[in-house]
Amino acid sequence: MGAKRKSQKRQNNYSNVVEFTNFKKQNQVTILPRNKNQEQYTLKLLDQKKDIVFGVGPAGTGKTLLAVQVAVKMFKEGTVDKIIVTRPAVSVDEDLGFLPGTLEQKMAPWTRPIFDVLRDYFHAKEISNMIDEGIIEIAPLAYMRGRTFKQCFILADEMQNATENQMKMLLTRLGEGSRMAVTGDLAQADRIKDNGLIRFVQKLQANNSARLDIVHFAQGDIERHEAVKEVLKIYGDS
Repeated sequence: MGAKRKSQKRQNNYSNVVEFTNFKKQNQVTILPRNKNQEQYTLKLLDQKKDIVFGVGPAGTGKTLLAVQVAVKMFKEGTVDKIIVTRPAVSVDEDLGFLPGTLEQKMAPWTRPIFDVLRDYFHAKEISNMIDEGIIEIAPLAYMRGRTFKQCFILADEMQNATENQMKMLLTRLGEGSRMAVTGDLAQADRIKDNGLIRFVQKLQANNSARLDIVHFAQGDIERHEAVKEVLKIYGDS
């Protein structure tokens, strides 16, 4: 095991504090949303009345991080029995058959950020066992057709290049007792025509929904290391 990661206390002006359990040490870890949109996103994900929550916006805003943490919390509390991770593969048609290895190995390059967060709560061996037992499942979009996920937390990550058919198929996989987080950066969409995330966000904004919600993140919500901010400032990207 590596050296312990030192935690820093951070000032937070928001009244809502979400507590999670660190599975490695069985002690409480307090996760504080760092801005208003992160707070709203976290609370919507935890809201039992919200079955599907979209988090859209630029990288670095905490969309995936917070969704994984909420998934771990709900699993620990017994609210869900499984954590399902899905996303479009690098190719448009998701042709993974030519890649070597198991399905998890094939998807590893695109799911690594999610598993980096899971390792804050589980040992690597625990994660491996949970995958073997189907508690954590890697399910590329192409492999989800015809399935219904019950008592699961489904994280659909980096969905900005999903087609409309893929998005509809994904959203209709939700079963009893399940929760879904859908993330994506509309500005990074390579697919403009037939873009499932863009089209559904537009539809959702035009229709009132009690069970679905969305949080729009902006550039001001990006949380970066201070040194990274300086680097971006030098490049003129800040």
